[in-house]
Amino acid sequence: MTTAHEAPYAPEHSPRLDWAQLAPEVYKAMVRLDAAARKGLDPTLLELVKIRASQLNHCAFCLDMHTKDALAAGESVERIIQLGAWEESRHFYTEKELAAIELTEVVTVLTDRFVPDEVYERAAEQFEEAELAQLLAAITVINAWNRFGVSTRMVPGHYKAGQYK
Repeated sequence: MTTAHEAPYAPEHSPRLDWAQLAPEVYKAMVRLDAAARKGLDPTLLELVKIRASQLNHCAFCLDMHTKDALAAGESVERIIQLGAWEESRHFYTEKELAAIELTEVVTVLTDRFVPDEVYERAAEQFEEAELAQLLAAITVINAWNRFGVSTRMVPGHYKAGQYK
């Protein structure tokens, strides 16, 4: 018997389709692009960027994946939780991380505005030019992954940290 305090979870939805299986060349190209985009970037910073973009894009599958990968890499629960309110929680992050998070936000939500010069300049102050190019590539790639995940309704909750590395 289930009491009100022990109500069952909502049923898990099914994915719409397995796009990786149905478009394997695209999937393989995305994996290669992802590997190329992450080169030279701090892995912890990269996970923060991936989590923030995934929050903005409402990609539950990518949130599941990247929070688990961040935790496995030693990131704190507190910093992951505060990421959704980073503007009020700036003291949890370095200036470099803040510049990356802010750049992630404006690149991800392009419909709100263009990437403001002041945001880009803050990032340019914190990152060498080649590293900034890699960061922009990584932001673009996670946004593409998010769009695949959201549009095909990939199911969160089953990913194991490091599963796709």
